[in-house]
Amino acid sequence: MLKKTAFLSLLVVGLTAVTPQLVSAMDRRGEQNEARAQMMAGKVKSIRSIENQILPRMSGSEYIGPEFDPSAQVYRLKFIRDGRVVFIDVDGRTGTILRQTR
Repeated sequence: MLKKTAFLSLLVVGLTAVTPQLVSAMDRRGEQNEARAQMMAGKVKSIRSIENQILPRMSGSEYIGPEFDPSAQVYRLKFIRDGRVVFIDVDGRTGTILRQTR
């Protein structure tokens, strides 16, 4: 009985640790699907065209990757420069840089 209780406790702790990661992965998948759907409908530019515009401006930075906000139709590109995270928000419709954090 004690072994079964200990096993169940460890299982619950393990699932609790993994669940936020799974939810985060599902959120990213949803973002990707929504970005693709909006791009295919002609509502936003592709992430590749946005990256081709922004990446050359960020030499000396390490590119971490994009996020997409479907309600605002904004791509957020993430970089690391000099140990600090830099976010560049880009209008998905026009490719215009909306803001950059340093």
